[in-house]
This record gives sequence, C-alpha cells and structure tokens, in this order.
Amino acid sequence: MKAILIARVSTEEQKEMGHSLPAQMARLERYCQNKGFEIIKVCSFDESAYTDQRNEFDIIMDFILAQKEKIAVCCDKVDRLSRNMFDTRVAKLYDKALNDEIELHFISDGQIITSRISATEKFQFSMSLGLANYFSNAISDNVKRAIEQKLRKGEWTGKAPYGYKNVTLDNGRKDVIVDEVASQVVRKAFELYATGAFSMGLLCNKIKTDYGVVWSVSQIDQIFNNPFYYGQMLIKGTMYPHRYPPLVTKALFDQVQQTKSGFNKKPFKYAGKPYIYRGLMRCDECGLAITPENHKGIVYYHCTQYNGKHGAKWLREDAITQQLGKVFKRLQMPQEILEGIVNTLSEVHHNKIDFQSKQFDDLTKKQKEITKILENLYLDKLKGRITDDEFDNYRKTFCEQRDDINARLMGLQEAENNYYITAKYLLELASSAYDVFVGSEVEEKRLLIKLVLSNLRVKGEKIVYDAQMPFSVILNCSEDQVWLGRKDSNLRMAGPKPAALPLGHAPSISKL
Repeated sequence: MKAILIARVSTEEQKEMGHSLPAQMARLERYCQNKGFEIIKVCSFDESAYTDQRNEFDIIMDFILAQKEKIAVCCDKVDRLSRNMFDTRVAKLYDKALNDEIELHFISDGQIITSRISATEKFQFSMSLGLANYFSNAISDNVKRAIEQKLRKGEWTGKAPYGYKNVTLDNGRKDVIVDEVASQVVRKAFELYATGAFSMGLLCNKIKTDYGVVWSVSQIDQIFNNPFYYGQMLIKGTMYPHRYPPLVTKALFDQVQQTKSGFNKKPFKYAGKPYIYRGLMRCDECGLAITPENHKGIVYYHCTQYNGKHGAKWLREDAITQQLGKVFKRLQMPQEILEGIVNTLSEVHHNKIDFQSKQFDDLTKKQKEITKILENLYLDKLKGRITDDEFDNYRKTFCEQRDDINARLMGLQEAENNYYITAKYLLELASSAYDVFVGSEVEEKRLLIKLVLSNLRVKGEKIVYDAQMPFSVILNCSEDQVWLGRKDSNLRMAGPKPAALPLGHAPSISKL
C-alpha cells in the first residue's frame, strides 16, 4: 500500500518533548518500513492544528482527495492531525476511512482507522481527539491567565512601541525599557504637533530633517493615538496602567488629540498648502477665518465676508510678515538686562531644588503604598474576601490615584529639569525672535507665532493680537521704554515714565 507521511509541530515545548519534525519523521519511516508501505509523499510543517485557517494542511488534503487508489495516511499521534474536534477536515478523512477509501494510522497512539474498526475503537478515536482538544484548551487557559497576571503587574506582552525597546535581562527575563534616542523623537513629535503649527506632512519633513527618521503620516498618527506613551496600555478595548516610564504627560497627549480634531475640521483643499498664516488669523469684524489665495505667484489673505459685506481688505502675505516682524523686533531687550534676569533665575532655581526633592520623596512613598494596596486587593479577590464588583470599584479608585501621582511625579521632574532652562530659553528667544522669524521656514514661523502671539485678527489693513506670557511683559516694557534709566539690584527699572506699567503688569521673575 502507498503511504503519505504527515508530521507537524507548533510550539517550542513540543520540540523539547521529542515531538520535533525529524523525530516524528523517523518513527513514521520505520513504521512504514515494517509495514511494507511505499512512501509517495512526505509532509512536514510548522502550523497550529487548533485554528480553522490551516493553509499547509489544506494542500495536503487536496493531495489525499486526488488519489485514485486506497492509501495509508500516517501520523505520529491524533493531535498531530488536529486538536480541534470540530475540524471538518478530520471528519472528512474519518468518513473516507470508514468507507474503505483510505486508512488512518496513528503509530504512537496505536490506532488504525479502517472500515472494519469496532465501536470501541471508534470511541477510542473520539476520545483521543477530545483529549487533544482539551489539551489545547488547557494551554489556552494557561496562556490567558499568564497574560492577565502580566497585565495586572502592568507588563507589556508584545513588541514595544516606537520609543521603547524589548530587551532580555541578565536573568533571562524579557522586559521593556525606554530607547534613549527614539524616545526623544517621540517627545519632540508630540510637542511640535501640539502647538498647532505643523500638519502631519510638515511634521514628517521636520522629523526627517532634524533626526533622520523617516515616518509616514499613518505612522505618526498611530503614535499620537497610542495611550502607551502617557502610561496606559490599550488591550482589546480595555485600558491597563503599565509600569514603564511615560514619554509624555496626559495633558500633552490630550492637547495633541485636540489639535488633530482641529486639523480634521479644516477644508481639504487648504490642508496641505504651505501658507504661513493659514488658520492663524480671523476677521476682527465678523470672526470668520481669514482665507489665503495665490494670484499670479502673490499670496493674499482676506475675509470671505460670508456673513455679510463689510468692506474687508485684501492683505499681501509679505505685508503681514512686515507687520509681525516689527512686533518681534520689539521683543529685543538690552543685553545687561537679559543677563541680570538669567542670573536671578539661576539663583531661584537652586533654592527650589530642596523643596522639589521633598515633594518627590513624598509622592514616591504614596506611589509605593498604592501599588501595595492594589496587590493586596487582588489577593482579597482571589480568596473571596471581596466580590468582583467591589474589586473593580476599588481598583478603579486606586488606579486613578496612582495615575494622578504618576502625572505629578512626571510634571515635577520636568519642572525641576526645565524650569531654569525654559525660562532662560524664552528670554534669549525674545531677544533673537526677529532674526529667527525673518530667517526661518514656514513651519518655524508658524511655531514662533503661536508661541509668542495668540488671537490674531485682521482689522482693516492692520494685524491685531494678544501676546502670550512672558512676552506680553517684554512688549509692554519695550512699548513704555522702561528699559531706559538705571536699575537696582532687584531688577526694578527706574525711568522717565514709572507709571506707564500698571502694578499688575510689572515684570515678574516667577512668571518668566
């Protein structure tokens, strides 16, 4: 009789237990030699026998069904053929064996299915198939329990998102750590997009230019939608807090979502055009967005007057740039004033370190206490001390407290690292804002405008605006010329117009 040999593996565990493909094949070849079978085809593959989609096994089935004479189909065990008792392929082979069209040989199980088998042998086969199915279900349950345990501990079970990386520790355990280089790219992408000055396409170009990282729009969108970056894992629609350092704050993540929503509302025909002031200005008269148009190579901005004619002017883009350039030029301050403020900031920063250190210790202690409470809570659930509903309610409350502490810890760390650096950067930026604005590309111009100014409006042929802190203070000082005259050691300016600045608008070190 001619024979077809079928060998299959699906897990590393089976290889270690002697179920490797070579081991199965050796047993099958000896069996056929002893039986005097002529081997016409050898099929060995790595494929799960529990799923419905089995492409390689379907190819073998087509070969078996195409045979015109009776053949023997030889497997090592029943579970090598299938672990799913509802698999129609197995039922088809079983029926063909009972109809004396083929024979099924399971050599390690000692079973041969032919048209002459007894009721006991039929029952034995069904039991073998049922036990194979049970074994797969038991493995599945164990895997689910292991995954649930990992999720409870806040451990990620798959490939680390961009910005993190999978590593193997010295003890052989798998873990996820922050990728020092890629994490900086992710943070910068969130920060830049949150400003609203960058579309997805512009951001792709910016990241490629600054970091050499090539992203598509869909990749950036996937990163921006992933809550993993602020401390949450999304698994099958359910959020789980993870134990890895977040790369961004929840506030920054939410700001990015808000910015994305704003971009999605913009008309498609304007979305990708590199107009400097697109989406940044509104009409002071009616509140409608100012529309850019290109006529013979010259860009104009105007109100559509959709709500009624009111004599709106058309402004050339270079005229708007000239007006805003004058604003940025006014941000310049005398070098000695700049150096004095920066030195004072440095002293204040050093005085804050002890206080921030105490806050950090207190929050870390509370974080450990809540983690311990959550662990005990899970044990109480397992031992039946609390119901599932009580566990869910308690867990939700303590997880919210832990998330709040994590956010405060991250914010505290950022404040400690960036307080002096950010303030110094803002002051130095103010003094060089005009040069930066004039010499920068479209996206940098938009970013600078959103950093310094807000609520830009077109009023006649003029651009009116509100200034962001601390630039509003610098502009007020520049307008009232309070840089003139002498200064004392506390940086209070004495000049010819001391009453020009109201008390509430005096330059404040803490605000800078």
